[in-house]
Amino acid sequence: MSDLSHFQPLDAGAIPRFAGASTFMRLPAASPGGVDIALVGVPFDGGTTNRTGPRHGPREIRNQSSLCRRVHHVSLTSPFDLLRVADCGDSPVNPVDKEESLAAITGFFEQIRDAGAVPLTAGGDHLITLPVLRGLHKGSPRALIHFDAHTDTYDEIFGTKYNHGTPFRRAVEEGLLDPERMIQIGLRGAISHGTNYDWARDVGIRLVFIEELRKRGLADVMAEAKALVGADETYVSFDIDVIDPAYAPGTGTPEIGGITSFEAQSLVRMLSGVNIVGADVVEVSPPLDPSGITALTGATMMFELLCVMAEGMAAKKAD
Repeated sequence: MSDLSHFQPLDAGAIPRFAGASTFMRLPAASPGGVDIALVGVPFDGGTTNRTGPRHGPREIRNQSSLCRRVHHVSLTSPFDLLRVADCGDSPVNPVDKEESLAAITGFFEQIRDAGAVPLTAGGDHLITLPVLRGLHKGSPRALIHFDAHTDTYDEIFGTKYNHGTPFRRAVEEGLLDPERMIQIGLRGAISHGTNYDWARDVGIRLVFIEELRKRGLADVMAEAKALVGADETYVSFDIDVIDPAYAPGTGTPEIGGITSFEAQSLVRMLSGVNIVGADVVEVSPPLDPSGITALTGATMMFELLCVMAEGMAAKKAD
């Protein structure tokens, strides 16, 4: 095993959690070269259509992630003892030019891909997933497990095809994702027209509404999700609004009737064994939640994802 001593979080017994540089999980800052899992931020919300603020998500998630400890209390996984994990900074963005930002984000993730690192990203609004997928693309469409209150498969909003309600439609059209190996879990909320879900269903995306999730149970739905993607390379996207706003109010498009924060943790833990080649946590808007609980939830979900990703990657390395 490679030397992991340079990729360890600060010791909270020596440097208190409120001190030191604000990095994801108090890890060292590094370039993606020589890193197994790159924790990165995309501070961009130029795709939002109503309540803004996710551009501030990466910074506040970093702050709240100082509360993440080393070892998962259920799996006993310590990702920092399995792989080289580091904070690899933020993607460049232009807050007043959407097209330039999309190109810059794509280029940033191309560098991560070429360095051989797997990204775990804090957004940003959900449009960022499109340039992330572009940057990670290697020629074949990938599978997707997507937790969200919304499908984000609109064709356009306000006359634009690039916003946080359209990324997965664009990703399918561009050949980045295979719709027949896509599942979206936790969907709910009133819609603007009865045909809103027609395109997603027509191309073969599996839609799991909150009512079905409640009726069948988390384990049954996740068993279906894992069977759907199999051993294929899979991207995981976690929109914080899949969680009920009672637990995570700081988001742009809240929908009541969602899952609890514990259920969210449970769903991510059930990703164990999935071949994850990238993941994100998006739509955390700190200005909409001065308490910080939404950013803390986002940081915790990143830690849950990190543990599952590290377990799987370490197992592949051992083979």
